[in-house]
Amino acid sequence: MTAKKSAQHQSGKVKPSHRMVFFVSDGTGITAETLGKGLLSQFEGINFRQMRFPFVDSPEKAADCLLRIREVNEQDGIRPLVIMTMMNPEISAILRQGDALFLDLFDVFIAPLEKELGMHSAHTVGRSHGQSSREYTSRIAAMSFALAHDDGISAADLKNADVILVGVSRCGKTPTSMYLAMQFGLRAANYPLIPEDFERGRLPDTLLPFRGTLFGLTIAPEQLHRIRQERRPDSNYAALETCRREVAAAERMMKREGIEWFDMTSRSIEEIAVQIIQAINKKE
Repeated sequence: MTAKKSAQHQSGKVKPSHRMVFFVSDGTGITAETLGKGLLSQFEGINFRQMRFPFVDSPEKAADCLLRIREVNEQDGIRPLVIMTMMNPEISAILRQGDALFLDLFDVFIAPLEKELGMHSAHTVGRSHGQSSREYTSRIAAMSFALAHDDGISAADLKNADVILVGVSRCGKTPTSMYLAMQFGLRAANYPLIPEDFERGRLPDTLLPFRGTLFGLTIAPEQLHRIRQERRPDSNYAALETCRREVAAAERMMKREGIEWFDMTSRSIEEIAVQIIQAINKKE
């Protein structure tokens, strides 16, 4: 990249429609990716292409990552973004030889905390992901529960569910259930609302005893149509009119039954999960 071109990009005169983002860490990279995606979500109109480099914990691995950063820079003509969490300053120094915008989240947050708390941090990789055996066992049990109660497979032990999600097919019930189980240790079941339910005009009998744990998910018919098209192209199941009819019927039913519901159309699974957690807490 020429000095003039690089200066234009850095000064903001050129606004590319895409940008490569590296998430780099000497641990799992979960922190860098989670916080990084939150930051990038504030910038609309840019297609952020992502590449992950976890466990960059040696000079050799750092050199490989640096090589990829330089290759992307050369190919795109735009310096990439590198969002990282690095505890080892020597490895960090190797990476910083590349022409990129480096955002080390630990640098941003750890130094001010050390100053405020009057002590040095442990500088240990992966401390935030440690968990007690009890917590680990709880999450594994929650995952097993979610898998066993996915898409109405089983009605057994629904009384033990922390949350039961209902909604039309392909509105996002399964990934949301799995996320609630994996991240929060909640026993989450999900149950599809089908045309037969709409014809009867009431919830499936299986769910009636558990109104207190029911939450609904909905989605824009147009988006549901696109999702179903990928699964069953040009079928009645995927037809836009079918999607409109089912979504409208499901929302009418949830409103009539007093079920709080959440719209998946423009929100991430993470956002919806947090909203569900808040709604559960309000009921308690």
